[in-house]
Amino acid sequence: MSERATREENVDVVWSGDWVAERLGVALEGDGDLRELLGLALRRNPKRAHLLVSNVLGKHVPQRPSVVYGAGYGLGERVRELLGEEEARRAVVLGYAETATGLGHAVADGLRDAPYLHSTRRPVAGVRQAGGFEEAHSHATSHLLLPEDPELLAQGADASTLVLVDDEFSTGNTVLNTIRALHELHPRDRYVIVALVDMRSPADRDRLTAFAAEIGARVDLVTRSTGTVTLPDGVLERGQALVAAQEAEAAREAEAAREAEAAREAGEASASAPPFVPAPVPITRVDLAWPAGVPDGGRHGFTPAHRAALEAALPGMAERIAGALGGGARRGRVLVLGFEELMYAPLRLGTALEQALGADAEVRYSTTTRSPVLAVDDPGYAIRTRLVFPAHDAPADGPGDRYAYNVAGAGFDAVVAVVDSTADTPELHSPEGLLARLAAHAGQVLLAVVPSYTPTPVQEPAVLPEPLRGPDFSSYAPEDVGWLLQDLSDTELEAPTEEREEAIQSGGAHYAESLPVEYQPSTEYQALFSAALDASAARIARAVGTVTETVLAERGPRPVLVSLARAGTPVGVLMRRWARHRHGLDLPHYAISIVRGRGIDATALRWLAAHHDPADVVFVDGWTGKGAITRELAAAIEEFEASGGPAGFDPEIAVLADPGGCVRTYGTREDFLIPSACLNSTVSGLISRTVLRADLVGPNDFHGGKFYRELAGSDVSVRFLDTIAARFDEVAGQVEDEAKELLAADRAPTWEGWAAVERISEEYGIHDVNLVKPGVGETTRVLLRRVPWKILAKRGAGADLTHIRLLAEQRGVPVEEVDDLPYSCVGLIHPRYTRGATGADGKAVAGGSTPAADGEAVKGA
Repeated sequence: MSERATREENVDVVWSGDWVAERLGVALEGDGDLRELLGLALRRNPKRAHLLVSNVLGKHVPQRPSVVYGAGYGLGERVRELLGEEEARRAVVLGYAETATGLGHAVADGLRDAPYLHSTRRPVAGVRQAGGFEEAHSHATSHLLLPEDPELLAQGADASTLVLVDDEFSTGNTVLNTIRALHELHPRDRYVIVALVDMRSPADRDRLTAFAAEIGARVDLVTRSTGTVTLPDGVLERGQALVAAQEAEAAREAEAAREAEAAREAGEASASAPPFVPAPVPITRVDLAWPAGVPDGGRHGFTPAHRAALEAALPGMAERIAGALGGGARRGRVLVLGFEELMYAPLRLGTALEQALGADAEVRYSTTTRSPVLAVDDPGYAIRTRLVFPAHDAPADGPGDRYAYNVAGAGFDAVVAVVDSTADTPELHSPEGLLARLAAHAGQVLLAVVPSYTPTPVQEPAVLPEPLRGPDFSSYAPEDVGWLLQDLSDTELEAPTEEREEAIQSGGAHYAESLPVEYQPSTEYQALFSAALDASAARIARAVGTVTETVLAERGPRPVLVSLARAGTPVGVLMRRWARHRHGLDLPHYAISIVRGRGIDATALRWLAAHHDPADVVFVDGWTGKGAITRELAAAIEEFEASGGPAGFDPEIAVLADPGGCVRTYGTREDFLIPSACLNSTVSGLISRTVLRADLVGPNDFHGGKFYRELAGSDVSVRFLDTIAARFDEVAGQVEDEAKELLAADRAPTWEGWAAVERISEEYGIHDVNLVKPGVGETTRVLLRRVPWKILAKRGAGADLTHIRLLAEQRGVPVEEVDDLPYSCVGLIHPRYTRGATGADGKAVAGGSTPAADGEAVKGA
């Protein structure tokens, strides 16, 4: 290593966070070497302007590969010591995409015998999704879990420890979301969270402690350093303004440089000698001879056997890279540059290259990234330079810019770009691509391609089940709907509401594994339903007609209606009736199951593809709340096609009412009472919620459902349909006008509802958007099926909330009048529920514990 490099690494002359700290007042405080580990930068992000930049992660800042690998490996050794050898051998390590995929893999190496899996944002054909979660503050939030072996996360779950690895632990929200999602599927007794730095506030620390107690599991934390980030008031807005000002200045400088270059070229063109054009730097491919059968990383799982095979092959691969380097590079500065989630393979190639080249060369390691960060060429700023180039792996979310930081102007004699074969595309080699960008800043560019691991495709069943129809299953006429469900009517699935709520929130069970006891309305409530139906029948008929005409105009001439059971099914039947009444069309209609957190029924999708053109399928639901099912369906269809399922399904949902602004095909965006939300099975063909439980639903079965024949005396399903259909002719003129207006309008989703739900979740100290249910329909469901905490009602809301107030009174739930609500009402599920939070009758206990904004329980709040 050169004297200059040694001096730069060992003398802390300027902290790489000074620039941000001086301008925004951001303070970083903590133990030991925290400032050596972290710098600060700024980025465009509506939720968090500052970025903690790690000096040992190998993402944004080039670092010696041995330092990067040693940081993760050392954390893994500490986890192994914490767990003991026997428990460490049974542990499973899970890393987070994209920044912690390599760190998590190094931690797994430190545990020695633990298999490894990392989340991914790349759907892969042949692999079904085993789970997923959201990262709320990230610019790209959705994480997929795609193990080749679906039992990887389930094996010995009752005995094994799950080790979750991220680069930083800032609020704990991402980790809590992950544990909550996985604990619902495979409960465990112990979790270990690993991060380079723990930057949580005291309130966030207390929240993790309370969460562990709620799910009844031990949660340990292993980090290298601990500290806090102090953010003054208004830092987000001032940070955004500073980013905008810096980007505007950079744009002016770039334009001036372009004008100067144009003037120079014009001058040279008028001279007799031709202009000088530098020769392009050649790109040298290196054949790594990657070991057969070893995955390129942990996207689909990486076992101890894979680890042993890779370790044996690393020296030979490093020698091939060293042999391809020019003489100057072998004694100079060499950067091994990884690619987004592909961090571990290039990291280990880098550690092996360090050994192969010895002390004469300076080997560094970093990777490209999706994350846009402001670059400022100042010693007190962590991101000095930025290379921008187009994505080159055909990402599922479409084309876009990608970045490499602190590479330009760093004086590298050679860059070894390491990508997987999926990313070895024409875009990589284009004049604007990554390789060309690198060639402008290095004397030599090598390209090493790691073969992308392709799991064995899922085999489809030879015979698919057939739909169920009334009167054998449901009280609807057989032509009204075919249920793509299996009949579980003889299975005992019901549990008291309070028991279900406690199990769901503790992570001991998923809501789709049991059914609530069917609510039987009082005489007063039945009279309220009848009055509401009579009062709103024309309004609903108009919305039915409008959404059906929109579907026929845009998806006709013979769309296949597929309602999301069960709230969407009455709407699907009504849309089918409108099409027949007004146009003489006999549209097929099926009901399908979708389960939040577990996706759509893949067997049902395969049945639909076998009997209809997927492009003709129109998914139908009753209404939107915050849009969770809208997102769930889009992700589920993407995952279904990526896993080898038939392509062509359009995930867009057509709904009767879209108060959340989540879809573009709707009858109205008003939040009003749809009487089918007032009841459960007795207004939905006597069919239960759908059920998904491993012991009842096999991989080639439809999801399950129950037919409550015994409730036939209370059934108003057909009455509901007939009452609304009787108003079709009355509203036909209005429907024609409204449909024409909608078809010509900008109907792009606004996601206004999702933003409101996030705000309410934080303002009321809930910290979980799944417990916030917006809109009249969702609030009704909270009061009928869950343990409600309180109801927020828009001040001045009228008769649409009469039944809400009646149900709230019956359950002892307070109704709070609020302003600035985009919905008529919002139902809040009890966010810290145990059976002690309600009385024996399930009513809320007056003066009970209420979570405050910091997550602590405040008596009588």
